[in-house]
Amino acid sequence: MPHDDHDTIDGDVYVSPRHLARATAVGDPGLDPLRDLGWDLHHDDLGNAYLTAPDGKVRLGYLPEGKDDGLWRINAYKDAFGPPAWGVCFNDSAPTEFVTAFTTALAAAYEQGPDAYLAAPDPRSKDRDPFLAVVPLINRGWQIDRPRWGVFAVRSADGLAGLEFTTGDLDPKTELTTRDARWQLWAGTVIDHPAWYATASTDTPVALVRAVTECVSDPAPLPRWREDTHSYVEVMARLTPILPPRPPAPTPLDVQRTVARRPVVLPAASVPRWSTTSRPVLPGHRR
Repeated sequence: MPHDDHDTIDGDVYVSPRHLARATAVGDPGLDPLRDLGWDLHHDDLGNAYLTAPDGKVRLGYLPEGKDDGLWRINAYKDAFGPPAWGVCFNDSAPTEFVTAFTTALAAAYEQGPDAYLAAPDPRSKDRDPFLAVVPLINRGWQIDRPRWGVFAVRSADGLAGLEFTTGDLDPKTELTTRDARWQLWAGTVIDHPAWYATASTDTPVALVRAVTECVSDPAPLPRWREDTHSYVEVMARLTPILPPRPPAPTPLDVQRTVARRPVVLPAASVPRWSTTSRPVLPGHRR
């Protein structure tokens, strides 16, 4: 995630491709898009954070002290006191930028209303076709894969990341509590032991899933601290040192000010030069 302002980069190396990066140590960027909407934030005694929409129909849990590796859990509800309409989970190693992409899209959808943040996928709709979430990956070189029956999948060019879409009927409760969900995005050498993963249940709006696939497949690298790039996947990544900030180019006003500060040098007064020729002989007596 390069920046024009190098002072804002939190890291000393760029990790490329970005799907080989890990989570950052701070989760605030993932919370900020929803906090900026005025959502209620509170913590429990263990240090877990919870964000709740004003109408109570969207909830986010940031759970560093949770019961499993599901660090981020986001659920939406048709009825604030009913079961979730959809649920999304990012585990504790998923790059924070991918979570931020999701919460940014969720914030935009929430401002549009329930018709946006509760818009279930529909293959008959040109705006809600699940395949729209796969398009960004295919456009950036991911290849269609057939890992097993009943699963449509695409794989990154290096084979170290994949997206799976499971067809057929799924148990709604299982989707919300396990990795057996409609959508699963992951990185690693094998899906059973991924470096990181994210899941989304059947009725998760396509626009929200697409926001994540757009971010995952972005060719720009992600900044990280070298000492934190130690996972078995990150050793396969390309690490590029982040150069120190360059001095900004002078503006026309800077040039004018520099010229104005220069001392004025007056031209030197005319001074007769020494001549190297002999002076004419004056008349007088010869010796």
